[in-house]
Amino acid sequence: MWELISSPGHLLKCHPFCKTNEALIWGDHGHKDELVYLNGLTYIRDFLRWSPNEGFDLLIGEEGGPQSFVDWKLIPISENSCKLTITVFPYLYVGRNRISSLLLHGAYVRPRLERYLRSVLSGIDYVLRYREEVPRNHFGRHPWFS
Repeated sequence: MWELISSPGHLLKCHPFCKTNEALIWGDHGHKDELVYLNGLTYIRDFLRWSPNEGFDLLIGEEGGPQSFVDWKLIPISENSCKLTITVFPYLYVGRNRISSLLLHGAYVRPRLERYLRSVLSGIDYVLRYREEVPRNHFGRHPWFS
């Protein structure tokens, strides 16, 4: 799994809403890439922590715009298997009071974010299982990215 998720441009293979994924910096001097979604939305992913076979943390958002924090974590299950978790801390809550953040999260963000992450994780599973690129919108269209 690490080999797949740490390779440059990996989202093009496994992300069902990805149109392009170009590495801007990839190697000893850091990791940064550009993700263009199917609807044309363009985000920059700037990696903050890179821990081989454990995971990475990154900031994602439009260049010069608000950034969400994302944690990709590999959790060992056995010698030959692991679980991947992706946790997103959306920028939408910055500057909002706690009550409006909870309402926004529960009613709007959480259901769509969970569906999005399920599709991304399913796309990674698809690539590992079938050894081929996941088709675009394979697990259904998404209102934010399709």
